[in-house]
Amino acid sequence: MTSTTTAVNPVLRVAPAAPAEAAAHFRASLAFHADVSDVAAALAADGDPGFVVLDSRSAESWDQGHIPGAVHLPTALIPEQAEALLDKSVPVVTYCWGPGCNGATRAALALAELGYPVKEMLGGFEYWAREGFAYETWEGAGRRAADPLTAPVGTEDCGC
Repeated sequence: MTSTTTAVNPVLRVAPAAPAEAAAHFRASLAFHADVSDVAAALAADGDPGFVVLDSRSAESWDQGHIPGAVHLPTALIPEQAEALLDKSVPVVTYCWGPGCNGATRAALALAELGYPVKEMLGGFEYWAREGFAYETWEGAGRRAADPLTAPVGTEDCGC
């Protein structure tokens, strides 16, 4: 009698969740996160987007570039200054530098602990700039050409 052993690949070593569990997880994830292109589209639309954008980075990073209209409030200052700058009835979308930084997550946690409705913008300022959206610096307005890997030509979003 011959038996064969099939190795399980690293992806399937832990089986995928049941579809209902997966749907609940991803629905919950969308309650906590916003996409750069969705934030840009909401800010570009006529009228009030219904949220405020908060840059949680240092003053030096803010000066290098930030989303127009964003509130600058470094994470460490949130406990003492949030109430003077933000309305608890208006959702806050936090961002920091980019995917390699958890500053927006820490800022979102600090705001949530103070009672603010909050989401984190995935991709941060790095992907804002990479997708070709306008930004402001200490020298004035700026905009880079869209990176075709993050903002395919002819689309308004990641094409996902």
